[in-house]
Amino acid sequence: MSRSSRATARTAIIYLPDGWLTRGDREWHREGDPADRDASTRRGRDMPTARTFQTPTPVPEAIATVLAEAGIDIVFGVPGGETGKIFNALEKYRDTIRTVVVRQESLASAMAEVYGRLTGRPGVLIGQGPWVLGYGIIGTLEAHLSSSPMLLLTDFSDGAGLTQHGSYQTGTGEYGNWDARQSFAGVTKQVVEARGAAEAVHGTQLAIRHALSGEPGPVAVVYSGAALTGTVGPDSRPRLYPTAGYVPQPPPPAHAERVEAAARAVAAARAPVVVAGNGVRIGRAEDALRRFAEALDAPVVTTPSGKGCVAETHDLALGVFGTFGVPAANAAVAGADLVVAVGTKLSSGDTAMENPALLDPERQTLVHLDVEPLNAGRAFPSEHVLLGDAAATLNALTGALDGSPTGRGRERAAALRDEHGHFDHPAATSDAVPIMPQRLIAELSRAIGDDGIVTCDAGENRIFMTHYYRTPNAGGFLQAAGVGPMGYAIPSALGAKLVHPGRRVAAVTGDGGFAMAMNGLMTAVEHRIPIVTVVFNNAALGWVVHGGSSVSHFDDFDHAAIARSMGCQGIRVEDPADLGAALRAAFAEDARPTVVDVRISMETSFRDVTSPLVRG
Repeated sequence: MSRSSRATARTAIIYLPDGWLTRGDREWHREGDPADRDASTRRGRDMPTARTFQTPTPVPEAIATVLAEAGIDIVFGVPGGETGKIFNALEKYRDTIRTVVVRQESLASAMAEVYGRLTGRPGVLIGQGPWVLGYGIIGTLEAHLSSSPMLLLTDFSDGAGLTQHGSYQTGTGEYGNWDARQSFAGVTKQVVEARGAAEAVHGTQLAIRHALSGEPGPVAVVYSGAALTGTVGPDSRPRLYPTAGYVPQPPPPAHAERVEAAARAVAAARAPVVVAGNGVRIGRAEDALRRFAEALDAPVVTTPSGKGCVAETHDLALGVFGTFGVPAANAAVAGADLVVAVGTKLSSGDTAMENPALLDPERQTLVHLDVEPLNAGRAFPSEHVLLGDAAATLNALTGALDGSPTGRGRERAAALRDEHGHFDHPAATSDAVPIMPQRLIAELSRAIGDDGIVTCDAGENRIFMTHYYRTPNAGGFLQAAGVGPMGYAIPSALGAKLVHPGRRVAAVTGDGGFAMAMNGLMTAVEHRIPIVTVVFNNAALGWVVHGGSSVSHFDDFDHAAIARSMGCQGIRVEDPADLGAALRAAFAEDARPTVVDVRISMETSFRDVTSPLVRG
């Protein structure tokens, strides 16, 4: 999240992961190459000190200005309550900030979470308090547990001014109301309450700071109706300054002495392995991770939430380890004498319920790198704890290795693939009907191309994708591994496509998850977002049925026909011979979304991809 800023009364510069934005008056221009950024130079730039809003400015317009100054170029939500005023103010910024109005807040929350995860800038969800909390919990809770920067701009719904009399929908916490602040506090990193005009603007700036500082996360700003009807100006209290001054400085790398000590341990290891988590993605450290692994010549495995931080086509990549990990990845970690864990909490699910046959600090040296002190060394004691920015610290470690590879990683990775296989399950070529999920995944891999992005829903379809899909590029796989809600794949794919419009994006979902989020296709049609949705249609909640339930079967709906009724391209596939052509046709459509509804077999279950380390 390397970022710094400079601003005057009329111009500003905000540094982003992919360059920088310059602003004159109200128009932002993207410039530059990340390689041109030098941290020491950027930290030395003058910070903005000139007061803003020299003439009286309505608060909603000032809030829109803050978002633009923070480099946020897309917002998501549903107008309602007092926040409709913010949507109206955003009309003045329509050339700078794209406003995506969706059919339900759950969609907007997942889209905002993915925007934050992919860009390093806060994803913004705007809407009325009760529904941002209720429907919007999907993306909010995922952002909270996956450390995605996010802003929830919402309200107390207290416009009537009679909050002590149990006013309709009011969330101020008096008797007869619900308590917005207390409710949001349970699922966010911070809650900012704004009851005055200047507080509303300044509170939005501070929320951006909270969302980006240290371990990122979601922050709620709850506005009173009175705050959003006021104005701010040069005499407002608190004084208001350009937002660039509130964007946090990039976190530094870990302390040099600790890096040197860790590098010595890493260099002396006989069989080192690198474990990458979602923090690599959040820290924009994919390239630094690859360079470090190559310098060390060590195999790389990922946690489920870290899948996609490294291309699984790389010679050193072995896939996901842990409970639903691939055998080669688990074998690599189990046989390591030193593990470098980057941006991961090493949770029980990641580590096969903390099975010491997989990860054991009594027989392995652990080097744990994280930006959050509470994460590093939390689940397992680590001999080397490196607190700092993931990319900067990995680069420092790479430099400290002095260019001497020690890990024999390519040799070890090749041997593990030969012994355990690697994304090459025999069912990937099966002609069975109904279609085997492995065959569908293999055909999807071929159709999406080397630059594609896959987003996954919850359920067995996600576990199958985690286990069998070989991610072709760093950044090419997203899943809600923090909390794992159903209904996540479609909105997260919409968010990913908006961030990366030139890349192919596929949402992979079961028929249960599709039913929960298919209204997102209306948004896709209206905003011309040509995602491809692949439905693993087994007419059941597969995980639940395979877990022993007899009440989770569905009728066999034609999801392709449903999609066509909404203006999408819809393709139904029941014969495996038709899969390749159907998927190629889906990705060839560049103007409207496509749904490929695939009738799949129930023969494979989550139990088949559960590691013996857990089953035993």
